[in-house]
Amino acid sequence: MAEESDLEKTEAPSSRRLEKAREEGQVARSREWVTFALLASAMCALWLTAGLLERNLGSAMRNGLAFERETAFDTSRMIAGAQSMSVEGLKAIAPFFGIMMVAALLAPMMLGGLLLSPPSIAPNFSKLNPIAGLGRMFSAQSLADLVKALAKSILLGGVGYWVTMDCLGAMSTLMSEPVRAALPRLLALVFKSVAWIIGSLLLIALVDVPYQIWSLHRKLRMSREDVRQEHKESEGDPQIKARIRRQQQALARRRMMAEVPKADLVLTNPTHFSVALHYDEGVMSAPRLVAKGADLVAHRIKEIAWEHHVEVIESHALARSLFKHAALGQEIPKGLYTAVAEVLAWVYQIRRWRAEGGEEPAKPTDAVIPVALQFQGTETV
Repeated sequence: MAEESDLEKTEAPSSRRLEKAREEGQVARSREWVTFALLASAMCALWLTAGLLERNLGSAMRNGLAFERETAFDTSRMIAGAQSMSVEGLKAIAPFFGIMMVAALLAPMMLGGLLLSPPSIAPNFSKLNPIAGLGRMFSAQSLADLVKALAKSILLGGVGYWVTMDCLGAMSTLMSEPVRAALPRLLALVFKSVAWIIGSLLLIALVDVPYQIWSLHRKLRMSREDVRQEHKESEGDPQIKARIRRQQQALARRRMMAEVPKADLVLTNPTHFSVALHYDEGVMSAPRLVAKGADLVAHRIKEIAWEHHVEVIESHALARSLFKHAALGQEIPKGLYTAVAEVLAWVYQIRRWRAEGGEEPAKPTDAVIPVALQFQGTETV
């Protein structure tokens, strides 16, 4: 089958699709946002650490340029002095680079979150395919990147030209001023120029970030066949699920049938329903339903009961009510206590009669069932 085109991928990416893409390292990333964040952080870091940089770097320079005559002829003292000056210089720039490192880590996380994806850094030799590379060069994404780069160049170039022309007169007058007076004004002009560049980058980032998010979602769009396949994979193949369900039902039925020989009696209606009850006076507060079934299952319950000499009693209303309202493995409803007690009493009497002889107990008549527990359906299922 030919690969589906983007036109056929009309469905929004599912949460599972987005999660899988994230595991593979496919998240929205904006170089423009990172560039803006780093430049803005650098400006703020310089503003905050300017005094510290001036003191520490000035001290390192003074200590490095001021040395005794003997130092020039003693290699060990020269190396020690260089090491001391290097340590002072590192201490001076450490806060600045610390702020820049934090900004470099937080800027991508603000857009795509924290992501550690081994597949994204694993070698992928398919990227070395020259044909695929040419396809990427002339793709719609490459065209969009080209347009974005041109727009960025025009905007930054225009802002840079405007700032240069605006500051040109002030910069010309600085050459005639003393150094101590000109230096603060020069720094003010530099910060003004950088601020305008940062503002331009912010404008570019505000456009690029939504575009990158939209582009990622567009890339991850799914066709209807993809949605159906994903649903099948997550929910499972219906045929396999049906087979598993049948196996589970067969296993549960076998476990249920294994409980029939332990029952005290089996009630039938007599053709469609069968229920098996067990009661242990010392353990249970009420009789418990250990097996129930309809049609063929009901017939099999009766066969097992006959094979293991379990009493089988026809009781139309009671069998139907127990089948409808009693849960498998649970005690019978309280409303059926009296009717079941009458049947159990007959079972105990018949066992005693068989062991001791005498007059055979009469089978109980069909029980009276409360209206709320009566079976309202038909006898077929």
